[in-house]
Amino acid sequence: MEKTNKTAEKAMKETKKTKKEQAKKGKISDEIIKAYSLKNAVEHDGKAIVGSVVSGLFAAGLKKEEIKDIIMRVNLIVNDVNKMPLETQKQELAEFEKKGLISKRETRAQDELPELESAEEGKVVTRFAPSPSGPLHIGHAATGMPSSLYAKKYKGKFYIRIEDTNPENIDPEAYKMISEEADWLFGNVTAVIIQSDRMAKYYEFAEKLIKKNAAYVCTCDPEKFKKLLLESKPCPCRSISSKENLERWKRMLSKGSDAYKEGEAVLRFKSNLNDPNPALRDFPLARINETEHPRQGKKYRVWPLMNLCVTLDDIEFKSTHVIRAKDHMDNAKRQEMMLKVFKLKPPRSYFLGRYKFKDLEISCTKTKAKIKAGEFTGWDDIRLPFIAALRKRGFQPEAFAKIAIQRGLSEVDKVISKEDYFEVLSNFNREIIQKIAIKADFQEIPKQKIKQEKPNIEILMPDATVVYGTSKDSNIKKLKEGDIVYFVGFGYATYNPKEKVKFWFCHK
Repeated sequence: MEKTNKTAEKAMKETKKTKKEQAKKGKISDEIIKAYSLKNAVEHDGKAIVGSVVSGLFAAGLKKEEIKDIIMRVNLIVNDVNKMPLETQKQELAEFEKKGLISKRETRAQDELPELESAEEGKVVTRFAPSPSGPLHIGHAATGMPSSLYAKKYKGKFYIRIEDTNPENIDPEAYKMISEEADWLFGNVTAVIIQSDRMAKYYEFAEKLIKKNAAYVCTCDPEKFKKLLLESKPCPCRSISSKENLERWKRMLSKGSDAYKEGEAVLRFKSNLNDPNPALRDFPLARINETEHPRQGKKYRVWPLMNLCVTLDDIEFKSTHVIRAKDHMDNAKRQEMMLKVFKLKPPRSYFLGRYKFKDLEISCTKTKAKIKAGEFTGWDDIRLPFIAALRKRGFQPEAFAKIAIQRGLSEVDKVISKEDYFEVLSNFNREIIQKIAIKADFQEIPKQKIKQEKPNIEILMPDATVVYGTSKDSNIKKLKEGDIVYFVGFGYATYNPKEKVKFWFCHK
């Protein structure tokens, strides 16, 4: 056994050494290409896909600018691999694993996320918490998908929690859109929780914190308070009794003549004023905001902030593992402080880096303004990176899952262009839809010949232009809404019979 372990350790070292050398030289050998081609073929019933093999080779040191230099070799090797019987492919892949050219861990990389700490089957509870400023987009898919996949992996629960306690940035249509899109995208939503429907519970939780002398109502001038905070000094409100704080809390909630006005009072958590991070010192929990809420109207005037709501939600819904963007690291610490007041153990936290797109706008607020201005027809305009649009084009939930698995639980931000992101997403999507796509011949017609050749196929492209073509395939006449067609020599498109242009381009 000891000898076997040493052999395996030596092979792993050789693998790392080989890959480092290749990355330094910027060259990928035919042997490495074959190893990754076999890996891809075994994962997909004996048929490797060139695009997916190329994506996998980045792990072996391939650089983007080298793709054009190796693509011909990849095509030839993939062609040879695809001629082999599946059993032969498996045998040869095992040989490459023994040589250390590709590890068993890498052969599973596209299908598995790393194990969670202290995860028990049937007991894992995860959640994803979008804001209702608009519908879901590719950023939501990236941050929400790992939580969904882990709930599936451990046969646990996965909650969607709509965080709508800021009445100033809510799209009333988002409640329905998020719920429907989450069902489609994730497929395992246990329940949708809407925070503004739970206000009474948050008020009760705030009172418990006050009674435990863990929170206080501060009426200090904000600038003076900030100055004291930075100097690690307490404000006068910090030392008042729980009884007086409860009276102040009632005045915050009150709509009578004695009520505090907006900006006059804030509920704060009593934390360590000497914390090296000023952001963690006596942070706010609730404030007065009399803006009319799209869902609750004027029913409430005191709105709890995220950390108060999230802490109670994680207690009541028994969250065990929380995966969120890394800019929530401080919030995780704030929530842990609040849980300690009740001697409760916090859920295990994992943090994700963000996709930082060079040339792609995914802001709900900015996109909504453009929709209102008529620049886009709606959230499902196929020029947009929103789930509604990508779903109509023919992208499948499994493609988003694969891209999330490929990235793993990395805290590193990924700077990426629109083209590069959609190349990876399309490669994964192609693997899925090629099994269900309806094949049809296609002959593209140049614009100058449209009148003479009379196209019977029009395809709406993601830049809103239309491609014209002809097809004599009888399958075209039998299509149903949502069917995906592979137009030979052109690419994949989804059939939308209710639209003026009936085919919406998906990808090559």
